Order: sequence, then C-alpha cells, then structure tokens
Amino acid sequence: MAHLRLALNQIDSTVGDITGNADAILRWTHRSAEQGAHLAVFPEMVLTGYPVEDLALRRSFVEASRAALHALAARLQEEGLGELPVVVGYLDRSEQAEPRLGRPAGAPLNAAAVLHRGTVALTFAKHHLPNYGVFDEFRYFVPGDTMPVIRVRGVDVALAICEDLWQEGGRVPAARSAGAGLLVSVNASPYEREKDDTRLELVRKRAQEAGCATAYVAMTGGQDELVFDGDSIVVDRDGRVIARAPQFEERCLVLDLELPAAPAEAPSGTVDDGLRIDHVMLSADPVTAPAREPALPGTVADHLDDDAEVYRALVTGLRAYVAKNGFRSVLIGLSGGIDSALVAAIACDAVGAENVYGVAMPSRYSSEHSIADAEELARRTGLNFRIRPIAPMFDAYMNALGLTGLAEENLQSRLRGTMLMALSNQEGHIVLAPGNKSELACGYSTLYGDSVGAYGPIKDVYKTAIFRLAKWRNRAAQEQGGTAPIPENSITKPPSAELRPGQVDTDSLPDYDVLDRILELYVDRDRGRAEIVAEGFDPELVARVLRLVDTAEYKRRQYPPGTKISAKGFGKDRRLPITNRWREQA
Repeated sequence: MAHLRLALNQIDSTVGDITGNADAILRWTHRSAEQGAHLAVFPEMVLTGYPVEDLALRRSFVEASRAALHALAARLQEEGLGELPVVVGYLDRSEQAEPRLGRPAGAPLNAAAVLHRGTVALTFAKHHLPNYGVFDEFRYFVPGDTMPVIRVRGVDVALAICEDLWQEGGRVPAARSAGAGLLVSVNASPYEREKDDTRLELVRKRAQEAGCATAYVAMTGGQDELVFDGDSIVVDRDGRVIARAPQFEERCLVLDLELPAAPAEAPSGTVDDGLRIDHVMLSADPVTAPAREPALPGTVADHLDDDAEVYRALVTGLRAYVAKNGFRSVLIGLSGGIDSALVAAIACDAVGAENVYGVAMPSRYSSEHSIADAEELARRTGLNFRIRPIAPMFDAYMNALGLTGLAEENLQSRLRGTMLMALSNQEGHIVLAPGNKSELACGYSTLYGDSVGAYGPIKDVYKTAIFRLAKWRNRAAQEQGGTAPIPENSITKPPSAELRPGQVDTDSLPDYDVLDRILELYVDRDRGRAEIVAEGFDPELVARVLRLVDTAEYKRRQYPPGTKISAKGFGKDRRLPITNRWREQA
C-alpha cells in the first residue's frame, strides 16, 4: 500500500473573473501545501467560473482561460508550490476538431488540467456532456475522449469531471480497467433540495464500480439562479464514507489515504467507451508513512436537515448575487405578510441588517396589522424601515382614469412597484421581489407591480414551504438564544394582497396545501391532467389550476431571476412556449 495525502479545495468562483479565480486557487493551494498535501484538487471550471454559457463560444474568452492556466502554473512554481500537483478545471478548446454543422463554434471543451513544476502536465475534457435541466453542454462543448491517469507518490489516480460520474459507462469502468488506485472527480454540481442524499449514493455506487476509493470535490457559492452547496465526499472502494465537507462553506478538506501502489508498468491502450489512456508520471516513488505527524484521518461534517439546507441555499444564492454583481444593499416592500417577512429575514442573514431597507406602502385597504407587523419585523431584525403611503398617488390616478375592479387593484401594486424602483434609482439599492413559486405558477402577481425587482429569493419555494421555513428560522433563532425575526402574526394570519376590502388569497386560489401538491405534480414532475386526477384530486380543480399555470407563462418570463432549490424551477429548467394552445385533456 502507498500513502497519499489528498486536499480537496471546495471553493467559490465567479464567472468571468479569471484573475480573481486564479488568485483564489493560489491561496488555497498554499493552504493545501501547508498541510502537507501530495495532491491538491479544485472544482470543475473553477478558473473561469461555472456555468459560462455563451462565453464558451467567444474565442477571446477561451484564449484568456488557456493563457491564465499557463500563467497559473508558472505562479505556482514561482511561489514554491511547483512540486505539488494541482488539478484545476478551466475552459479549453479542441485542437483537432474540424468545423462542421451541429458542432459548437470553436469546439470548446469543459476541461481540467494538472499543473506541476511550472507546466501544464496533462489536460483532459469532460466525456459525458449533460443536456437536461439547467445544463446545455451539448450546445457549448465537444466531448473528451481520453482516460486521464496521473501517477502521484506511487499511486495511479484516474480523473473525471462531474457528469462522468452521473452517467453510466465511460470513465468510471475505465478507471477500473486502467487499474487506478483512486478516482478523483471535479464538479460544479448545482444544489437541489435533497440532492445531497442522491449524490452520496451515486459516489458510493461509482466507487464500487471503479473498484477504488473515490473523491468527489464540488464547488460552493452561487451564480445567478444556481447555488452550489459543496458537500465534497471521499469514500473507500466499498463505498464507506471516509470524509465529507460541510455544505455551503469554503473548505480545504485534507485527509490521508492508504491506497494500492501502482504497478511498475504504466497502464496504456484503449479501455471502456473507446477511451484512450493518457498516463502521466509525476512522482513514481510511493510514500509509506504520513509526511507529517499526526496522520490526518477524514472528517465527516454534520449535515443540515432539510429546512436548514433550503434556507442556507436561499441565503447563499442572494448573498452571491448581491456581492458578485457589485451591489451593497437591498430594498424590500414590506406588507406585513409572510412572503416579504421571509425575504427580509433571508436578506438580513445574507448581507446584514444594516444593508437591508424596508418600506411599507399602505393604501386605503391596508389593515392596521400590516403596518404593525412590518414595524415589528424591522424591530426584531434591525433592518432600516420607513413608511410611504401610496394613497395620494392612488387618488390622483383614480381621478384621472376612473379605474374599477381588477384594474383598480393592480394599480395599487404598480404604484408600489414604481415607488420601489424610484427609491432604488435614488439610493442605489437593488429591489427584491417577494413572489413565491405557488403565486408565479398561477400568475397571482401583477406585472410591473409586485413582480418588479432585480432578484426573487423565494421564486422557487412553494407557499407551504414558505410557512415551514419561516417557522424554522424563528425556531433556529430561539434555540441559539436570539430573537425570532418573523412576527408570529405574519405567520398565522390568512395570506392577503389587501387590494380590496376583506381580500384573502383563497378568494382567487385554492387552499395552498392542495394547490402546492397539484403544482408539484404538474410543474416539477410534468404529470398530465389525467395522472394528477388519478392521484385523487378533484377533476374540475385540477383543470382550473392547470389552466392558470398554462396562461401565466408570459408573466413568468418577465419575472426576475431567483435562487433555484428544486429539481425544476421556472426559467432554465422549465421551458415552454408563451404562445401555446395545447391544453391537457381530461
């Protein structure tokens, strides 16, 4: 057996900030070296950020990534880190691919490289390209066709990129055929609710198929609508967990592994899926004892429960969006209701209460408790708060236009939206939209009213989950000896837009418990009307809900981006035509 000290660097990166990302890789490599690592590994496309989308088709960006990779190798050498092999994800292009119809322009590659002794010792590209959900990798990349293996301290380490583990075949069985002692996969795996369990079982299964210990290093942080939770994992060849990093935190996970020593003769030839073994010798002599005492066994972080996990994802997504886009503060319209209250709590946790500005905008139909609950929220959280009534503006519009019914109700919402955007322009805050997934699904929002904003933190959270998360956040605060941020009355009172006297949400929508179960089947699982009715729901109610969803597509297209936490969020995940006469039949 041979000894290998492995450092998995679970870090954040920003799309397009190649210089900043390279600096981060250098810093974390220093941390790896300080702990005596023999091999340092970073996530998928960490040098460019992920996903780069159409930047992959821009030749200047591809060349900047390639140049930065070589510059990084030189910097590592200059700073005394050249003897430590470093695996880095980046954007490359194929030198061999000929232009042809159906191939991405420039033949870009979702690639990774091994940097060693000031040079790029090995490069390889993702073999399996995902083309589902938020992934469009067939649009952007051409597949890799090698089985990369590096010999480090006498151990043959096979390398893979993200989808290479998620798909059957390819590099996992090829790692067994190549006789690897360790399989390392670099990943930028977006967060989804309960995905951590799926991910763990996947890594366990692939280790058993590869016949060797398997290390899965993942990105953390956020990029537009996507959140990355980290959750890097190391398992032995039987699938037993050796180490696991915490979620939503940057971390250098270092551990000692006892692995099979590589054979004298390096593997070669063609293996599974026609992959050609590309073997590079970095250091042939095995280490038979830990480089430093004491030995570093793997640590297994405690994992978050479901509500804590979702809440952390929402905080991470908002924090990343604000910081990476150069903003400092956020503005929220506070109605006293549960949606805006939860958004405010998330914002305070994401950017600090001192950077959160709330404004109550009462109309003639606003209840006394709306203002009182908004004021109480501000007191509990410490956010900045003011009251700006819309009544004078509303009266002026009504005198000029004479609106009635729904037009009158929507005018109130649009006046609030105008006020929020005016304050945003004047004071430099970005506006947060408070709409939830239940409302967006059914079109229960006003264009250019409550839908205005730069980001929608809870747009992928159903209303029933909104209540659950609010209760969880209050409970978590109390358990830590703090103040529950969300007023109890905001949680317990019937939800209402308060656009007419006595209005409640259930005047227009079914009970949220029933509605959300129908929506989950239709939106998240793509079940048809007949299948949903077969689950025991009233046929007329199902038909009504599906009609609401189908006719609201044009509204959702105009809603701001927001954190994705489900398997199928509105936006990149679920893509339907706006002009669409197809209706689910009974």
